Amino acid sequence: MYPGNPDVINQSAEMARWRVENEQKYYCNYCQVDITTLRVKCAVCNDFDLCLECFSSGAELGNHTRDHDYHIVDQGNFSLCESEWTALEELAVLEGIEQYGYGNWEEIADHIGNRTSQEVIEFYQARFVHGNLGKSCIPEESPYKVVDHTSSKDGPLSPSLSTPPQPPAELTLQEQQELGYMPLRDDFEREYDNEAESMVSTLAVNYDDDDLETALKLAQVDMFLRRLKERQRRKRIAREYGLVGIFFNKQKQQAKRKLSKDEKELRDRMKVFSQFHASEQHEQFFENLQKEKQMRSRIKELMRYRRNGITKLEECSEYEAARYKREKRKENKKKLATPAASKKGGALAGGKKPEEKEGKKSADEKDSGSDSEKYQGIKSAPCFNLLSEREKTLCSSMGMNPAKYMTVKTIIIKDHVQRRQGIPTKTRYPQNLDKLHRKRIISFLADSGWITVG
Repeated sequence: MYPGNPDVINQSAEMARWRVENEQKYYCNYCQVDITTLRVKCAVCNDFDLCLECFSSGAELGNHTRDHDYHIVDQGNFSLCESEWTALEELAVLEGIEQYGYGNWEEIADHIGNRTSQEVIEFYQARFVHGNLGKSCIPEESPYKVVDHTSSKDGPLSPSLSTPPQPPAELTLQEQQELGYMPLRDDFEREYDNEAESMVSTLAVNYDDDDLETALKLAQVDMFLRRLKERQRRKRIAREYGLVGIFFNKQKQQAKRKLSKDEKELRDRMKVFSQFHASEQHEQFFENLQKEKQMRSRIKELMRYRRNGITKLEECSEYEAARYKREKRKENKKKLATPAASKKGGALAGGKKPEEKEGKKSADEKDSGSDSEKYQGIKSAPCFNLLSEREKTLCSSMGMNPAKYMTVKTIIIKDHVQRRQGIPTKTRYPQNLDKLHRKRIISFLADSGWITVG
């Protein structure tokens, strides 16, 4: 029962009054016998009832004659189909199902008054489901049966192809409780836009709705479906990119090379497209952009060679060496064309005292003597015999170990070759390498024709 529902209370009161009114006593007007259960009521005389015996014998009393119209009145205490249930009880069963809903047998039994819930279930199944009434009303095969068109294995509509299973995230019990994650269902207790169902929870379609009300309700359902699609899209992205594991720093990151500054900027700009790609597709998209950039750079370089009359790859290295020498000569001419600095230096040199000149000369001699001592000091170092005379002089002037110089030289030349091929790289010099020494080495390699400085 529903004690707090006023509608149910009013309906129960009305049913009680109806039973009291219909359970009043009736007596035969001729023989005064109790005819409450079954009586013959005269349709012409006012308030005139007879029992079956008096009616069959043709009893007449007062204005009533035997030829008057009549009708039979029964209180419903008889059985309809030779069962223990009366007509009133069967009517109460149907009223209870309509009022409380199918399956609420306790409330239906209380509505009848003198039957248990088990008796109500057995009677309803025997009479209205498995009986003649149920067989004639309920078809054997429902015309609204849903047919599964999906394939059981790997067909075109196979569930394994449309919704591939995702492995559950590897989380501890404490982490699952903290996140509200259910690993067996691969789902969350609180979804994105968790109140979306409230839009249609109270929605009902009535037969008397006009076209405008129907259109408004359909628009409301459409908005609800859009919110569900957005929720599903976010869950798909979380599964594909492993965001649940990343949330707790449990995702095993694959070893990746360190990106250059240009690559980082490009990846940041392309992040907006990650919502339309899967994880592997987005990585492939980024790699394709990098390849496109390299190909464009290489095409521009080849077009420059073609404009200068070069048609073979073997001639490219010769052209680059000649171009570097030509640019170097231009730089030297520019330096000679600026006499201001040289005049200023000459004036300062001409104004020096003889004592200062002699002191400078002695200092130069001292430096040259110290250079020769350094040269003698690195003569026994490893890789000394691999150096040219100019490289030996350079190492001795800087006081650098020949092995360290060879390492720096290899790194600079290797990075220069990769840049020429359009491969973005970031030069990594050895630790504790002085900046002045690095600049002197780069300038030496450029003067020697090993690299070009652009």
